[in-house]
Amino acid sequence: MKKHLLLLALLITTGGLFAQDELENTEDSNSKHEIKVNGLMLIVGAFEAGYEYNLNEQSSIGSTIFIGLTDDIDIKYLSPYYRVFFGKKYAAGFFFEGFGMLNNYGLERTITNLNTNVSYKEDAGNVTDFALGLGLGAKWISKRNFVFELNGGFGRNLFNSDKDISGSEFVGKFGFSFGYRF
Repeated sequence: MKKHLLLLALLITTGGLFAQDELENTEDSNSKHEIKVNGLMLIVGAFEAGYEYNLNEQSSIGSTIFIGLTDDIDIKYLSPYYRVFFGKKYAAGFFFEGFGMLNNYGLERTITNLNTNVSYKEDAGNVTDFALGLGLGAKWISKRNFVFELNGGFGRNLFNSDKDISGSEFVGKFGFSFGYRF
């Protein structure tokens, strides 16, 4: 009789462990959406926010929007991306990213007066361009689904990077983002 009770207790305990594991996996698979704000950009005078959709445990797609809030930061962009994760948690850990970036930035032209040998910068308008780039980063997620992310990447504008006007041939993305997975 003791053997039967011991076997029954072992089965109930083991069944409870498997049920808990299935519940955790279900919660992970339901938490596919993330919203994030880049804290680093808020410090320098810009706003960057993003949305990410986790396709599975190893990949996600998303997009960020960046808007300069001061006159010194004259750039806006929309940047879709695809990420591949190499961590043990669901869509978290070290990641590799490929991104596109539709960007709009202000140009300056340097004009030099040959008689006085004085140079000054003049506004040359705005340019819209598209860049492709690569990035790396890491993402951590808490038990309560709060997300912290470090990332960086570089890309190259494909169309309007003119050498005569001080435009931007290269683009960069950097962030210390905080968010929530739901």
